Amino acid sequence: MEKVWIKRYPAGVPATIDADHYASLLEIFEESLAKYADRIAYVNMDHQLSFKELDQQSRNFAAYLQAQGLQKGDAVAIMMPNLLQYPIALFGTLRAGMTVVNVNPLYTPRELKHQLSDANCKAIVILDNFASTLEKVVADVPVKHVILTAIGDMLPAPKRWIVNLVVKYVKKMVPSYQLSNTIDFRSVLSHGAQADYSRPTVTGDDLAFLQYTGGTTGLAKGAMLSHRNMVANLEQVSAVFAPLVNDGEETIITALPLYHIFALTVNCLTFIKHGGKNILITNPRDMAGFVKELQKHPFSMISGVNTLFNGLLHAEGFKDLDFSNLKIAMGGGMAVQRSVAEHWERVTKSRLLEGYGLTECSPVVTTNPTDIQSFTGTIGIPLPSTDVRIVDIESGAELAIGETGEIQVRGPQVMVGYYNRPDETAKVMQDDWFMTGDIGFMDEQGFVKIVDRKKDMILVSGFNVYPNEIEDVVVSHPKVLEVAAVGVPHDSSGEAVKVFVVRKDNSLTEKELIEYARENLTGYKVPKFVEFREDLPKTNVGKILRRELRDEEAKKAH
Repeated sequence: MEKVWIKRYPAGVPATIDADHYASLLEIFEESLAKYADRIAYVNMDHQLSFKELDQQSRNFAAYLQAQGLQKGDAVAIMMPNLLQYPIALFGTLRAGMTVVNVNPLYTPRELKHQLSDANCKAIVILDNFASTLEKVVADVPVKHVILTAIGDMLPAPKRWIVNLVVKYVKKMVPSYQLSNTIDFRSVLSHGAQADYSRPTVTGDDLAFLQYTGGTTGLAKGAMLSHRNMVANLEQVSAVFAPLVNDGEETIITALPLYHIFALTVNCLTFIKHGGKNILITNPRDMAGFVKELQKHPFSMISGVNTLFNGLLHAEGFKDLDFSNLKIAMGGGMAVQRSVAEHWERVTKSRLLEGYGLTECSPVVTTNPTDIQSFTGTIGIPLPSTDVRIVDIESGAELAIGETGEIQVRGPQVMVGYYNRPDETAKVMQDDWFMTGDIGFMDEQGFVKIVDRKKDMILVSGFNVYPNEIEDVVVSHPKVLEVAAVGVPHDSSGEAVKVFVVRKDNSLTEKELIEYARENLTGYKVPKFVEFREDLPKTNVGKILRRELRDEEAKKAH
């Protein structure tokens, strides 16, 4: 099977990579700091951060953590959108030999408490807009060091003061909070500048990230991604994109949040390795503001999910941008729709290449080759040093080309396992093979096509939503007897959450239930639709049949 798909790579792309080419992400980072010192690494709100400045600031951040007595391997949470503070905290944590725990800033107190406790986080770097969430759980989590930052903190004065004042007092985006024993981000950097930094010995086996992902159990689990996992995926992605990338010269648009594994690897880490300039978009939902940012930067690459590309294509002024430098758009996180890809190609005269990955695979598994001239409707071919097989869902037997079954992955980017969850790890690992739970087939050229996803997972704008978590929250409402959550088609987000509810108390309204869900779930997980029923379809042992409900909704859609 390998010989079939290896030949599909463009000339010069190897069939294999060396996962041990670098001992750790630190080696890649340090090499780039020396090589690209005078180049710009990040731009946000019209302020630039050079590789040299990133070197200094991340070193100071690392020195501060070490001076506080944190040890190599300790978990440090980062909870913020795309701001210049993010790469400083990220690379500072890694330089201290510690493990990064990315946290979605939109988490509710319940979700935040679970993640900080489960990962045993000793410190958190958090934007003050979300400090009120932390306040509600800080007494119940192991966090001892709280580093607070405001949106404008890395901007020069007086712009910094103006931005922070407007955010807090004019736009009122910072809910009041009470947190004791905190330190602000700028003070951390100044204290760190006075402290000694000791470079730790970091090997490929050390954990770089505890990257949380949902699961069939509903509770988020920490995928243990080692330095070797991450180095391997960077080498794989670099090998595939090598024909297009000119080191030190690329400008990439980073609109997906860096706390999401896709943007973390494909944007943040890959283009640190290649000396690229990342344009950080803090709020991509502000399409008018987003298009204005794009006008300022002749960008050569952009990554996103289908909904982001679709939103841009329909945003005023986008079609008038200068796309002469644009080489490629990378789509992932959710299926790229053919209509969107073809529209993108017409407007930008460049390709929208779909890839596929999972948090547990650091994340990239497959991508369409860079020499493809038009949209294939597939997730592409396996990366170098990556094996993909299709197995029968019932028997586990390997299937032939063209036959549909579960997609399984083997390669150096596959996680070590779930943190403190050997039982959950055993459910998804079979020898060296990771069982994705996604259903698809491979054609004669090695292109993989997904035909169905994990049976119950809902994909909202590229984010995994697991029905068990939604159901656990909704059924905790005193007026709810039973609930089933499924995904239904949605124009803007791909899918949306719909819940079918059997009431205990008929006074329960849709509005009341959605407000309750909003208090306990991140926005994209909150049900958009509620249907009250007398009963729910079940198996003979009483298990609710989500599939029947999904099938009903599918029939309505047609």
